[in-house]
Amino acid sequence: MTRESPSFESAIAAKDFSSGDYCGTSYAAKLLGLSVATVQSLVEKGEIEAWKTLGGHRRLSLRSINDYLNRGNPQVAPADPNVQHRLNVLVVEDDEATLALYQANFDEWDIAMDCTFMPSAMEALIDNAGMRPDLLITDLNMPGVDGIEMLRVMKRNQQLAAMQILVISGVSADTIRERGGLPANARHHEKPINFDWLQGYVTALEGANRLWR
Repeated sequence: MTRESPSFESAIAAKDFSSGDYCGTSYAAKLLGLSVATVQSLVEKGEIEAWKTLGGHRRLSLRSINDYLNRGNPQVAPADPNVQHRLNVLVVEDDEATLALYQANFDEWDIAMDCTFMPSAMEALIDNAGMRPDLLITDLNMPGVDGIEMLRVMKRNQQLAAMQILVISGVSADTIRERGGLPANARHHEKPINFDWLQGYVTALEGANRLWR
């Protein structure tokens, strides 16, 4: 049986919680060499331990993934032995077509990154404690809580103090200043997205993770 929250919510409140113990469905699929649909089926069958966060995003136990691999082939190497080196990326974008572009490009890059995609700032605020992203990529104009307010709230969280922020939005720099500005460490690029530049930026950040972790 799939384990759901509040188990995960209890786990992230524990003193020994590490976001490196969990991963998203897409990352798990890469580790296992399976499709996302197959991984989801394994979770539903109870073959791999997983939880759903308050925002409804599934997190999978890396220990359980390795247990599954060992059951199928005890000689296989553990999944992602350097899991602490992966880059945890959170993308917040309310436009479905733009989210799909992010996902399509990320899937093609040979970068150790675990990506979570959220369509609203509110979902990101609900779930960021369990994600603890190294990199946040966000739009600004979103219904309800907008990106600027989301960033203000997140930067008050000491657990996210080291998080890199990349704002990719159609909102101009002048308008951003009029609305109170961005955190000091945030980079701002106007749309459309230059995915060649973004790939280079993410590659450099993932490389820095390997040096510092």
